[in-house]
Amino acid sequence: MKTNLTLHSSHGAGGNTHKVFRHLFKYSLFCIMLLCVVVSANAQERFADSVGAVTIGDVTSISPLVVPYITWGGESALFHANGGLTTQPGTIMEKQGLNLKLVPGDNFQQQVRDYMSGKTPILRGTFRMIAQASEVIGKDPRTKPVIFGQLTWSAGDHFVGRTNIRKISDLSGKKIAIQKGGPHVGMLYDMLKTARLSKTNVQIVWVDELTGANGPAERFRKDTSIAGCFVITPDMIGLTGGPDNTGTGAEGTVKGAHVVVSTATLSRSIADVYACRKDFYDKYKPFIERFFAGYLKGAEEVVALKKNYEKSGSTKYNQLLTMMQNIYGKDVLPTLEEDAHGLIADCTFVGQPGNVAFFNDPRNTITGFEGFNKAGLDMAVNWGFAKQRYAMLPSDLNFNSNTFKNLLATTVAAPTQLKQTRFKKETVRAEIESFNEDAVLDEKTLISFTIQFDANQDTFSATQYSAEFDRVVELASKYGNAAIAIKGHSDPSRTLSVLVKAGLSKGFLKRTGTRGNYRYFLNGKPFSLENTAELIKLIEQRKQEDGSDVESPYQVMRAALKLSEQRGEAVKQSIIDYARRKNARIDADQIVPVGVGIKEPIIPKPTSPTEAAENRRVEFALIKVSAEAVAASDFDF
Repeated sequence: MKTNLTLHSSHGAGGNTHKVFRHLFKYSLFCIMLLCVVVSANAQERFADSVGAVTIGDVTSISPLVVPYITWGGESALFHANGGLTTQPGTIMEKQGLNLKLVPGDNFQQQVRDYMSGKTPILRGTFRMIAQASEVIGKDPRTKPVIFGQLTWSAGDHFVGRTNIRKISDLSGKKIAIQKGGPHVGMLYDMLKTARLSKTNVQIVWVDELTGANGPAERFRKDTSIAGCFVITPDMIGLTGGPDNTGTGAEGTVKGAHVVVSTATLSRSIADVYACRKDFYDKYKPFIERFFAGYLKGAEEVVALKKNYEKSGSTKYNQLLTMMQNIYGKDVLPTLEEDAHGLIADCTFVGQPGNVAFFNDPRNTITGFEGFNKAGLDMAVNWGFAKQRYAMLPSDLNFNSNTFKNLLATTVAAPTQLKQTRFKKETVRAEIESFNEDAVLDEKTLISFTIQFDANQDTFSATQYSAEFDRVVELASKYGNAAIAIKGHSDPSRTLSVLVKAGLSKGFLKRTGTRGNYRYFLNGKPFSLENTAELIKLIEQRKQEDGSDVESPYQVMRAALKLSEQRGEAVKQSIIDYARRKNARIDADQIVPVGVGIKEPIIPKPTSPTEAAENRRVEFALIKVSAEAVAASDFDF
């Protein structure tokens, strides 16, 4: 849930339990007037055309400095640090020697005009929003954007699909409703990349607004040919009944509608940032440093106030909620508890450690600045927002200067101090194993792909599987709150052979016909060797084990399961070693090997070595897990 909405899906910082507020209210102009006018179903007008001609001017005033804000919970830190729309005595920003004038910035096109003309040197948006404007602001060296700070991650945007959309790969060939030019465009870009699809693989139905009569949810309701839509939490609840529910058709829900992906899982997709004009940044870098340090201090205090509020109440936090209600208006934030608090609870602050991770960690190649810069420009050019690539510049602020260290309570000195483990190992493993036992693993799977291996293979070379290993590292980075199951599969040929031999020897199986046309009977009824579930059920009864020397199908099946577990473990270790050699960040506990054995063969009864080889595989599955599986922290990086 991002800048262009009023949010009510609560997924607190650092993986707190996701809770949903049901109140729907008006949204800011940012939702309606953002970025692009679409001239056809799959083409956007260039951002330059939507902005129009603007004369570049110098920034003439820094006291007060005009700073845009948007409708988003991350702004609570700015309001708190400034004491309101103008800098108040005794506030964080005043003590930093700053004089700020905060102005609405939900109309992003107008933000860009003001930025170009010199009314303000600051842009406030998501990284992908600024990337879509990159051609406009990047041509002139004076206005080239320096991304100098990350504020938050989004954790409450949703892609809702119909019954036939279970995995991201199911989007191929489907119609998708989405607000033109909004932050969900970046989310769609990430999802398509996950499934190795492109924009040409889907039919995009562009709508003018994020919500309401001209929004994606309403279009989804009216047009049954639309397979899915990108929505914010109130509309998601209206369509599905809740994040873990499926619409029944009652109480306004759409039958079969369910959340396929949300940014609670795809947690590294929508990054809120500040950008500054290059000419201003070069001239007033210490000023920008004090400003952003003040923002981060405001974020620390808001996080602390929020925790106290949720535990036992907080007068100061209530005052902040009231301030936000006054700034945004009661039409936008009708209530303090659900609306104002919900707005804050839905954003995930990153703090100083998050900025060290985003800008300074060389291992953060996918969800750090360089990864976002490349992906944002790829999207801007490939999807028609820009004709040429104009890269954004990264912050070179020293996040360990005295400006930051003397002000902030939570800092890391270097990327090496960033935590490596976010997941609760045993919780993640228990959830995935329970999903597997209950046959619901597929329902939790967002995407899957496989690698094959030879009959006696027990090592997995990064040279042979580098493309798949790269994909795993990418998924683990973008889907920061999902787990990756490595499912080892075994071929059932030997188990089938031993079962038939034992069954015929002990008499509980009967066979008629000739080779190639055998028919089997169990207790006088036809029994198919291709019915894997019934076959496993029979083996687990262990009828053939009577102390004789007949080989046990149960033991053979258990050996196949053990071998599949060992292969999963071997693949995991190969991926971890590969990521470390590439100096890529990876949380080993996010990756969980699962032994499947013969349970899910592609060909249940192979008749050739080629068919048997299809069953010998390792499957990578991106799995949704609960918020409880991720360790809580004040700042998420």
